[in-house]
Amino acid sequence: MLDIECFSFLNRYLENDMAPMLVVATNRGITIIRGTNYRSPHGTPIDFLDRLLIISTQPYKEEEIRKILDIRCQEEDVEVSEDARVILTKIGVNTSLRYAIHLITSAALAFQKREGKVVEVEDITRVYNLFYDVKRSTQYLMEYQSQYMFKEISAGEAEEDETTAMVS
Repeated sequence: MLDIECFSFLNRYLENDMAPMLVVATNRGITIIRGTNYRSPHGTPIDFLDRLLIISTQPYKEEEIRKILDIRCQEEDVEVSEDARVILTKIGVNTSLRYAIHLITSAALAFQKREGKVVEVEDITRVYNLFYDVKRSTQYLMEYQSQYMFKEISAGEAEEDETTAMVS
């Protein structure tokens, strides 16, 4: 999201004696620096990259997602059955951890409405069908875009964009 002017400002600011620690996260490969025609790793100017300590990250494994979801359930005081935890973990692996965490809160509301004791698979299934993750939302929009009042791409472009999104 940063362009060349933002990087210039940050470079000047980091030269200050009282400069704070700056944490930058990116998922960009070798790409164009915004505001220029130059390519560089992460779309970041080389002189700025020289100032960074780059840390490689890896996607969460299934058991790590399970632990994070367990902790989140404890923090939110939501009791979840073992089968529901398995389903939540699979959802976290297949969609995103953030989406699975959102489902915990929504499922807790669903089980309260049915006056249950713990969140069960039926609660997770219900909220999963009510609330879309990014992939299902995008798929829905592509499928039904002709029915929306404002649409900026044609059906051919939609298929092309979907293919491009899957590749990257």
